Amino acid sequence: MRIARGLAIIALPAVWLVAQNAQAHTFGAYGAGFAAGVAHPFIGLDHLAAMLAVGLWAAQLGGVALWRVPAAFVVMMAAGAGLAFIGVAFPSVETGIASSLLVLGLLVGFAAHLPTAAGMLLTGVFALFHGYAHGAELPQAATPLGYALGFLLASVTLHGLGLFAGRMLHGRAAWLLRAAGAVIAAGGLALLAS
Repeated sequence: MRIARGLAIIALPAVWLVAQNAQAHTFGAYGAGFAAGVAHPFIGLDHLAAMLAVGLWAAQLGGVALWRVPAAFVVMMAAGAGLAFIGVAFPSVETGIASSLLVLGLLVGFAAHLPTAAGMLLTGVFALFHGYAHGAELPQAATPLGYALGFLLASVTLHGLGLFAGRMLHGRAAWLLRAAGAVIAAGGLALLAS
């Protein structure tokens, strides 16, 4: 039963992702505040899958990576949002988001072990793209700071769900983690192809 719940937490959003275009920044934030910021990452399935993948991979890495890799993502996502908010041009945002799904999915799928610093750097680069996509909506929000805090809190929550599922499935059902990674990677590949 635990394995089935873990698989549902991991795989369902990733399966939906395969049939979707990148969504982290397609809904707009006009008039939005904290609650809309919290809801937004759960609506954008590409962002949802990436956040879960970061948590899953951090769980596979273990040790200090359990918190350092997701923390690096959140910090750099905030930096990416700030870049967008102040009007800095950032190239190929959708390609970066899709690539993050492909690479993070492969890392989970192959249970790749990198040094913690390398994991932080890699996820941090991808976080810039996700943050930039969210940050582009900040000027439209009624309360930009509330909206930003909302999507950061939601991202931390999704990382936590990925960590929980990864720790729960690690060892006993590692194949489910690898399968989830494959599905997330396939979603990223589909986004890159579209």
